[in-house]
Amino acid sequence: MSKESPFPNPHEVDEMTDRIADLVERSQKVWAESLDRSVEDAATSSADPLNTLPAITHLAKEYLDHPQKLLEATVDYWTQQAEIWTNVVQNTLGGAEPGTPGPSEKRFRDETWEIPIFKYLKQSYLMTGKWLKERLDDVEGLDPKERRKLEFLTRNYIEALSPANYAVTNPEVLKATVEEKGHNLLRGLENMLRDLERGKGNLLIRQTDMDAFEVGRNMAVTPGKVIYQNEVMQLVQYTPTTEKVHALPLLIVPPWINKFYIMDLNEKKSMIRWLVAQGHTVFVISWVNPDERQRDETWASYMQKGPMTAIGKVLEETGADKLNLVGYCIGGTMTGTTLAYMAAKGNDRVASATFFTAQLDFTDAGELQTFVDDAMIETIRAKVEDQGYLEAENMANAFNSLRSTDLIWGFVVNNYLLGKENFPFDLLYWNSDSTCMPGGVHIFYLDQFYNRNTLAKGEMEVDGVKLDLKSVKLPVYHVATIEDHIAPAPSAYRAAKLLGSRSQRFVLTGSGHIAGVINPPEAGKYQYWTKTGLAGKTLDEWRAGTTETPGSWWPDWDKWLAKHSMRKKVPARNPGAVLGQIEDAPGSYVKARFDER
Repeated sequence: MSKESPFPNPHEVDEMTDRIADLVERSQKVWAESLDRSVEDAATSSADPLNTLPAITHLAKEYLDHPQKLLEATVDYWTQQAEIWTNVVQNTLGGAEPGTPGPSEKRFRDETWEIPIFKYLKQSYLMTGKWLKERLDDVEGLDPKERRKLEFLTRNYIEALSPANYAVTNPEVLKATVEEKGHNLLRGLENMLRDLERGKGNLLIRQTDMDAFEVGRNMAVTPGKVIYQNEVMQLVQYTPTTEKVHALPLLIVPPWINKFYIMDLNEKKSMIRWLVAQGHTVFVISWVNPDERQRDETWASYMQKGPMTAIGKVLEETGADKLNLVGYCIGGTMTGTTLAYMAAKGNDRVASATFFTAQLDFTDAGELQTFVDDAMIETIRAKVEDQGYLEAENMANAFNSLRSTDLIWGFVVNNYLLGKENFPFDLLYWNSDSTCMPGGVHIFYLDQFYNRNTLAKGEMEVDGVKLDLKSVKLPVYHVATIEDHIAPAPSAYRAAKLLGSRSQRFVLTGSGHIAGVINPPEAGKYQYWTKTGLAGKTLDEWRAGTTETPGSWWPDWDKWLAKHSMRKKVPARNPGAVLGQIEDAPGSYVKARFDER
């Protein structure tokens, strides 16, 4: 029986030649755009944009000052390397050996990683990563912020070095290359060029099938109308599905770093649809995806044109004298600012507030805070000086770097080395639908909150008004997630302690920043912890004596909202009955994509 040759036949060679010629032609244009982008970026970037040199210098000095420590660590490293090689050769490597993959190491699950040479590469890499982290732990005298920077850089360096990320050291890729006669690499090159073309010279790695979803077609489809708009937001009101609704309407202030339809992904996952079904009159701010037209916007103007205007329009539309206000992530930070501003002005049009994974005290505000300092802010200021906004991929890259193995390198291997197409996944489509940042608003956010923490210190002024969070005395519901790396749960708890309200409910949920919040009851996932009041100075102290409840926290919140909605129902309100209807939900602002400009 003849065995099929691993080499291409003449017909396949001709076909590959034609494909390569087409790819070369496309790549010339793409690389020219990429070079232009690099030149532009170099003109506005510093040599050390993240200001890591002081931390790296401190690390190097520590080991230069203690050569014996470095010598001992080096001997230990090579001793472990020798043990791994010996164990692989003898085929006796067990689960307890240094560098053994953990249960979440998806990149090494393929059976080809058990081939001795690749098994050694895998174990050597995992041990090296562990060794590097230990060396950083050994360094004394590091400023906490410097240590966080080095931990972040070390983690990303280790993840980038994985043998799974490179064709010649990934047995799964080598096997596919032989079996497919190199077609996987050609497809991978086509995928890479497609991503470079989409980014106009900047590599925008596809994380899902971008053609499988469309906002307004199979995402963000809860019925409603846009009833008001200005230059920074559209106000969406959703169509009721019950004959009676709660007397007080509900206004949601989402983040403008991401798009609001995370709360309306599809019928099964939609928080908005669920709230409407519980008898709430739901309004959502849909932020504009900024361009040069928003160059003069400030934090104050976003507050005035966003939540302050929306509050007035919701009350005008419904005839209610108050509403319940919700803020998610940075939308929650804006909500806290707005409430303090309203309290200073004697404005009592908000009956209650809810914060989803929101921070008001940025003392220890998660991994994104690691690189925020004066030097980094000046770098961003130089970037946005001409065009007035920060390009969407800047924030997208920052978020992806927090989980680079899953959100960067996993797709490099799948898309470019194995040449596979992405699986349709609505959450990853939303994650890829990034937004630009209005320059002045973003710089204020980074400087005043992450860098200086002025709101928590009582030093912030907005529109000439000094803000005091203790003056916020209305009932508040807080949601924090136990695995949140963007807005850590302890930070959300500190936010609750800053407020002057005596009626606060703090809820800690399972999972992270997204899944812990977007957790419909029907899914039966995760759990949440509750306790009466805010007993305890820290989250750890509060957790003592909490009650754990399986499933979604949404019903608990709905019960709380009903309590703060005047305990009575009124006839359902059709969207735009007073202000009129501009267009169907979800509106045009949310459909504007940065990669289609």
